[in-house]
Amino acid sequence: MTFIGALRRSDVERCAVLEQQMFAGDSPWPAAAFRAELDAPYNRYFAARESIDGDVIGYAGISILGPEGAHECEIHTIAVAPTHRSLGLGWALLAELLAVADHLGAPVFLEVRVDNDAAIALYERNGFVTSGVRKGYYQPSGADAYTMIRQAAGVAAMAAGGEEPS
Repeated sequence: MTFIGALRRSDVERCAVLEQQMFAGDSPWPAAAFRAELDAPYNRYFAARESIDGDVIGYAGISILGPEGAHECEIHTIAVAPTHRSLGLGWALLAELLAVADHLGAPVFLEVRVDNDAAIALYERNGFVTSGVRKGYYQPSGADAYTMIRQAAGVAAMAAGGEEPS
């Protein structure tokens, strides 16, 4: 069984270790970066664990930007430990992030490596569309990123001919 809950300050060292494992070629975040993200009042970060007090096996974060009534959200990261991939944890973490945006009626933006087929497929299954390319976005590797957007939940439903949620 997996538990999804708030990322805690006590988790930042573990997250930094996972970053080194997964993103060594693209400026992995140090523990200080995770601390700064957790301290920002406009960010929400989540952790996946095998038990309620277990080690982090995945994490995700989103920022809430803009004024009240005109929020936009930006996904900062979704990462799952290599030992726990293909178990649905990426989807579960993304669902938490999208719930934050949907509660605000906000569109969601993100960047994803153009060669990360699994992540791109996950995002597309959840309503994201590619809106552009950022050349050399990931450093120091120089890998390109797609920019993707998911319209606000109410906007997407109306565009599809549905009714606006109440």
